[in-house]
Amino acid sequence: MSLSDATPVRGPAALPAWEKLRVLSAEAEYDSVKKDPRVAYGLWCVVGILGGHRFYLGDTARSLAMLFTLGGLGVWTLLDVFFIGRRVRAVNRSRRAAVMARHGILEDPAAG
Repeated sequence: MSLSDATPVRGPAALPAWEKLRVLSAEAEYDSVKKDPRVAYGLWCVVGILGGHRFYLGDTARSLAMLFTLGGLGVWTLLDVFFIGRRVRAVNRSRRAAVMARHGILEDPAAG
């Protein structure tokens, strides 16, 4: 018996067909709900003072606060340029976790 015979196969090749379909379905659902940082930055450029980028990311309370205070008189809007990328990653991470949990797929936290 060689070492390669004793080592289990990992990755998508090791999954049965029905499991591959479940993973592909979950990935497709996640792709349809994930947010794009380019869109968020574009919205920040166009309607940032009104909180448009925050509405896009689902931060309704902060969006309304920015809307009614004109972006904290511009201060919040200027500061948001440094935080948009981080916020998009956090939103996408939580959306991915929700989709995968809904499909019953456990992910390795170190892999993401």
